[in-house]
Amino acid sequence: MNKRRINRISEEIRKVISELLSREIKDPRISPMTSVTKVEVTNDLSYAYIYISVLGNEEEKENTIKGLQNAKGFIRREIGNRIDLRVLPEPVFYLDESIEQSLYISKLIDKVNKEDREKRGDDNE
Repeated sequence: MNKRRINRISEEIRKVISELLSREIKDPRISPMTSVTKVEVTNDLSYAYIYISVLGNEEEKENTIKGLQNAKGFIRREIGNRIDLRVLPEPVFYLDESIEQSLYISKLIDKVNKEDREKRGDDNE
């Protein structure tokens, strides 16, 4: 299948799932600080790999993934209702920790820069 079409379908699925997370899924296990970072659809449209970012502790992350897996049927049905596709992809959820890793690296860089400035200030005196 055309790569451009796959990318458009992936983006539409991402929008649908983001909207479902913010407005329609009422599972208390799903953290309110959940966002969809990326969706990858296979070429045959059989699977949609959905990467979820959760801001919180490990328990909240695990509970959010469990809640999403429990709501998989509802999510798949809503994708079918909102996007006109002949084949509905099976949603597969993964926890994406890239945002947290980026924040951690940013803090480390800030710490090193601060230490470097302090060291230079001591050397000039």
